[in-house]
Amino acid sequence: MSNRAERPLRNLRRLQSQLWPIIETAGAAVVAWYLAKLLLGDRETGFAPIATLICLGATLGQQRERALELTSGVVLGVLIADGLVRVIGSGPPQVGVMVVLAMSTAALVGGGTLLMTEAGVSAIIIGSVEPETVGLFPTRPIEALLGGAVAFVVHLLLFPPDPLLHVGRAAQAVFSGLGRTLEEVAAALSTGDREQARRALEIARGIDVDLRALDEALAVGRDTARTAPLRRPARGRLEAQQEIARHLDFATRNIRVLARDVARHTRTGENPVPDLADAVQDLAQAVWALATAFEEPGTDDAPRSLALQAAAKASEAMARHADITLTEIAGQVRSTAADLVRASSAGSPAGDLSDAATEEMLADQLDLGPPRTG
Repeated sequence: MSNRAERPLRNLRRLQSQLWPIIETAGAAVVAWYLAKLLLGDRETGFAPIATLICLGATLGQQRERALELTSGVVLGVLIADGLVRVIGSGPPQVGVMVVLAMSTAALVGGGTLLMTEAGVSAIIIGSVEPETVGLFPTRPIEALLGGAVAFVVHLLLFPPDPLLHVGRAAQAVFSGLGRTLEEVAAALSTGDREQARRALEIARGIDVDLRALDEALAVGRDTARTAPLRRPARGRLEAQQEIARHLDFATRNIRVLARDVARHTRTGENPVPDLADAVQDLAQAVWALATAFEEPGTDDAPRSLALQAAAKASEAMARHADITLTEIAGQVRSTAADLVRASSAGSPAGDLSDAATEEMLADQLDLGPPRTG
């Protein structure tokens, strides 16, 4: 019942997040309609706003290459269908022939699934109406080009999406997975609870999906910042966030191994290990601190301090415990701490630590910046 009760609220929040793109798309469609009327006179110009809607839907959430592919599909389908309507007329059988020819042509020119699908959709729309001309020129292809042009002007010049916003949302999902995993690992080490260790491993294994989403958001963000003049100031921050994401990938692998080692340790029924639990808890705090600092890379020293604190505690535990599994756990804590220190250095005036060897980097950092103690 609770899920059903929460669904309308989730849908409302989703609508709120999509309200501006919806308004933007509607405004662009109206502009395309008026421009088509201005260029084509009193003729029916309903396809121009349709083309804008299709193309703007692509440019709002996809890379420029995919948007261009979709726009090309619109134009290709319109050209083929408009020409065939003049030869074989309109109707259900003719529409079927047009879809086959449009999609086949898209495949022959090397188009992907997106171009083929859009060519077929455009053929259906055009094949269902009578053709129109302006002098010797068919109007539908002109409308398709006009609608695509309006979509790109709106997307690139007037209202380009904020790449930092989309990257930030994707990154927070990764941070959430990493932080929750580490908190479950710390709890499992503190109590010896094998169920918590199993849950931690399960969460860690699911982070790869979020990492792929972050990579895609960064790719789209860089493309937007490169092509949209209003978003070019974001390029520096995106580069630093790209570097953070690279180290988050390494940290995810180490945390997955850490969770697996802890799960193996708890299955043997060994006693709790509070000193290692404290080190892992510091790692979790470092992840949350890095999540907070992600919007402005290199401006907050808290992630680095907490990661170094975790590394120092892990080193002490490594010297204290003779058990090989605990030694491996402590080693994974240190490796993860090194990844987080490198991530925290992205965009920092103190310098880039991405190429530093783990042991040397941790030793140097512990000497230069003692970790916080509570």
